[in-house]
Amino acid sequence: MENVHLAVEEDDLYSGYNDYNPTFDSEELENDVGFQQAVRTSHGRRPPMTAKFPGTAIGGRPLVSSFGSRIPMASSMGRPMTGAVQDGAARPMTAVRAAGYSSSLMRGSTFDPLGQSKGPAPPLEAKNEDTAEEKIKILEKKVNDLIEESCIAQSIGALQLALEKAKEAGRKERALIRQREASGNTEHINLDLTYSGEVIKQGSNMATVAESISTQLHSQYEQRKAVLLNLANQYANNEMYPEALNSYHVIVKNKMFTNAGRLKVNMANIYFKQKNYPKAIKFYRMALDQISNNHKELRIKIMQNIGVVFVRLGQYSDAITSFEHIMAESPNIKTGFNLILCYYAIGDRERMKKAFQKLISVPLGIDDEDKYIPASDDPSSNMVIEAIKNDKLHQMERDLKVLAEKYIMTAAKLIAPAIETSFASGFDWCVDMVKCSQYVELANDLEINKAITYLRQKDFNQAVETLKTFEKKDSRVKSAAATNLSFLYFLEKDYDQADRYADLAMNADRYNPAALINKGNTVFVKKDYEKAAEFYKEALRNDSSCTEALYNLGLSYKIMNRLEEGLDCFLKLHSILRNSAEVMYQLAHLYEQLGDPQQAIEWLMQVIGVTPTDPHVLAKLGKLHDDEGDKSQAFQYYSESFRYFPSNIDVIEWLGAYYIETQFCEKAIQYFERATLIQPNFVKWQLIVASCYRRSGNYQKALETYKEIHRRFPENVECLRFLVRLSTDMGLKEVQEYATKLKKAEKMKEIREQRVKSGRENSARGRREGSTGSAGESIISTSVLTSPKKSDVTENAKAEPQPEPKQFSPLLDSDSGHSSSSSKGERLSAKMRSLPGSNEPYEASNPKELDASYVDPLGPQMDRPKTGAKKPVDDDDFADEDLGDDLLPE
Repeated sequence: MENVHLAVEEDDLYSGYNDYNPTFDSEELENDVGFQQAVRTSHGRRPPMTAKFPGTAIGGRPLVSSFGSRIPMASSMGRPMTGAVQDGAARPMTAVRAAGYSSSLMRGSTFDPLGQSKGPAPPLEAKNEDTAEEKIKILEKKVNDLIEESCIAQSIGALQLALEKAKEAGRKERALIRQREASGNTEHINLDLTYSGEVIKQGSNMATVAESISTQLHSQYEQRKAVLLNLANQYANNEMYPEALNSYHVIVKNKMFTNAGRLKVNMANIYFKQKNYPKAIKFYRMALDQISNNHKELRIKIMQNIGVVFVRLGQYSDAITSFEHIMAESPNIKTGFNLILCYYAIGDRERMKKAFQKLISVPLGIDDEDKYIPASDDPSSNMVIEAIKNDKLHQMERDLKVLAEKYIMTAAKLIAPAIETSFASGFDWCVDMVKCSQYVELANDLEINKAITYLRQKDFNQAVETLKTFEKKDSRVKSAAATNLSFLYFLEKDYDQADRYADLAMNADRYNPAALINKGNTVFVKKDYEKAAEFYKEALRNDSSCTEALYNLGLSYKIMNRLEEGLDCFLKLHSILRNSAEVMYQLAHLYEQLGDPQQAIEWLMQVIGVTPTDPHVLAKLGKLHDDEGDKSQAFQYYSESFRYFPSNIDVIEWLGAYYIETQFCEKAIQYFERATLIQPNFVKWQLIVASCYRRSGNYQKALETYKEIHRRFPENVECLRFLVRLSTDMGLKEVQEYATKLKKAEKMKEIREQRVKSGRENSARGRREGSTGSAGESIISTSVLTSPKKSDVTENAKAEPQPEPKQFSPLLDSDSGHSSSSSKGERLSAKMRSLPGSNEPYEASNPKELDASYVDPLGPQMDRPKTGAKKPVDDDDFADEDLGDDLLPE
C-alpha cells in the first residue's frame, strides 16, 4: 500500500479513509472471470479487457466514497478508478465492503447479515435405491464387507466364524450375479472383488507361501474366484480338506487364471496334512513347473517342501538331492539341519561332517550387537539406539540367532557319537569346528553338553572331571559348570562339596538363580530353614519366574510352621504351573494343616484330575472323608487306592476294619491274608485272620489257623489263650497241653516285664547320678526331602502322615509286637527249652490257676436274632436211655 497514492480533494480532511484499491481485493477472486481465465493460461498473463465502463474498476467493483459520491482515483497501474452510487444508498463509513445493511433497508427490514430469515435449506434429494445399478453396488459392498470380516475373524482365531462369513459372502456373490443378469448390466464389474482372499499359510514344518496375487482379470467369472479363494482358505483352516480341495479345483480349472501354480501349493499342503505324500509331491512339482525362475525364493521354499515330503516317505536319497540343491543356491539353517538328519539316517560319516561345516557357515544376515551399544555422548543418537534396541526387528534377529544355535547344538549332539569311534572324540571335533566359526560362544555350551552326556551314561566321574575344567574359564561358563557340579554332589549327598561349588557358582555370577537355589538346598538339608528361605527369596528377586525357588520357599515356610506364607507361595506357583500335581498336593496338605478339610479335599480332587492313578492321593482322600464321617466315600477312595497299589498296609488295614465293622468278616479275610503275605513275621495279621474265621462260624479253619500261628510263634500268649478256649469248647484232648504252654508263656512274660522294669530303674538311677549312656545319643530324626528342588507326588504322599485306619480292640499285649521278629523269637524259644518241664519242681513250686480267659480281638459278638419260638429240648429226657449202636455214626 506504500506505492498507492489516492487522489483526493485537499479541502476534505477525512476523505479517502474508506477507499481502497480493488487490485488487492482477494476475497472475490473466485468470481473474477478475468483472473480465473488468467490462471488457466500457460503463461499466467491476463488477457486484455474487451470493454471498460466508466465508473468501474478493473474487477468491476464500483469505487465510492463514504458520502456516496464518486472519487477519482489514480492507481499505480495507470487505470482510471471510478465509482458510482446506486439508488442513492450510501455505504457505511467504516467498512470497505458492505456490512449487509444499508440505510434504505433499515427503514422497513430486520438486520439479518447471514440470511437466516429465508428459512432452512431445502432437504437433500433422496437417493433412489430401487435402480439396478444401486442394488448392484450395495451387493458388492456387502460381499466386500463379508470377506473382510472373514479375514479378521481368521486373524483372531475365530475359524468357525470366519468360515460362516466366507459362506455368506458366497451366497451374496451368487445373488450379485443373478442381479446383474436380471438387469442386463454384465459389463459393470467391480475389480476390487478380485483376489480378496489370501494364500493359505503352511503348517509347522512347511514353507510359507505369502506373496499376494496382483493380477486383475477383467471378467465377471473372475469376480467369483475371489469369494471361492477365501472360502477355500477357510475350509482348509477348519480342516475341512475335501471341501477346500473342491474350491481350489474350481479356481484352477479356469485357464485365464495365470497364478494357478501358487494355488497348487495350497493343494499340495492339504495333501501333506492328509499324509497323502505322493499326491503332495505331484502338486508341488506342478507348482514348481508353473512358477517362473524370477520367483527364486518361492521356488526354493517349494523345493524345501518336496524334500520334507521325501523324508516323510523315507526316501532319504531324493530328499538329499533337494536339500543339496537348496544349500548350493540359497543356504539356510533349517535346510542345513534337515540335510544333516538325512546323512545321519543313511549313516554317512564324512558327509555328516561336511554338512555340519556348511551348517555353521550359513550367513544369518544379522548385524553385530555392538551397534546397539551407545558409542558417544550424543543424546539424539543414544535415544535412537535405545529405541531400536528392543524393537521388533531386533527381536526377530535375536529369535533367528537363538534358532540357529538350537539347530547347531542339536546337530552336534546328534552326530557326535556317530562321526567318531566314541562320542567324546566326536564332541571334541564338533567343538573344534564351532570354535572356528561365527558361533564361538557355543563351544563352551557343547563342552557342558558333553558332561551331561556322561551323566546320562552314568559315568559320574567323567562328568565331574569335564565340568571341573571350566573353573578357570570366564565367569558365565564357570558359573554354569559349578552349578552342575553342586547339583551332582548334592545328589550324591556330599553336602560339603555341594556347598563349596554352590559358593563358587555364586561368586562367578551372583545373579544366577540356579546357583542360589543349590546354595539354599545345602542349607536346607542342614535344617537352617530361615537361611535357606533367604537364598530362595534372592533367587526369586533375580528371576521372578523361577518355579524351583518358589516351590522350595513354600516347603521352607511349611516346615517352619508358617503355613499362611507357605500357602501364598504355592498359590502363586499354581498360577504359573496350572497342572502341577506336586503344587496342588502341597496346597491340599497345607489346607489340612490349617484345619480346612473341605478345601483340602477340593485340591486333592484336582490332583486326581491330573494323576488319576496315584494310590497315595486316593488314600489321602479316603482318610479325609473318614475324618469327616463319610464312610461310603472313604471306602470308595480306599478301594481305588488298593486297586492301584495293593501293598499299602494302612489301606489294607482300613478296608479290613471296615468290613469287620459292617459284619462282613468273610470279606475282611482276603485283606488281612494279603497283609500276612506282606508282613509274614507280624503276628497281628494272622491273629486277625483266625478271629475272622471264628466270627464267621468256621471254627475248624480258625483252629487250624491258630495252630499254624502257634507253630510259628510258640511263645505268643494270645494265640495260646485262643487255643485253650477253642479246644475247651470243642472238647479236644489237647487242652491240657495248650494250658501248660500258656502257663510257661505267661511266666516268661512276667520275667521279661521284670527285666524291663529293672532296666528302666537302673537307667533312671544312672541318670540321677550324672552318668551318660549311649541311649541318650539316639535321636529320632524326621525325614526331610534330600532335594527340595524337585519332588514327586508319590514321594510327597509318602512323606505325609499315612491314612489312619479304623482302630479296633487290641489283639496282643504290649509285648506281643516284639515277639514278631524272627531273631527275638529264636532267643525266646531257646529260653523255653532251658526252663524245667511240666513234671519238674518248677511247676510244683509255683502253683498257679490256669487263666484261659481271652478277649475277642474283633469285639463282642452280636446276639443272634430271635427268629423262632421253639421250646428248647430238655437234655435230661434221654439221660437214662442207652443209645443203640445203630444210632452211632459209622
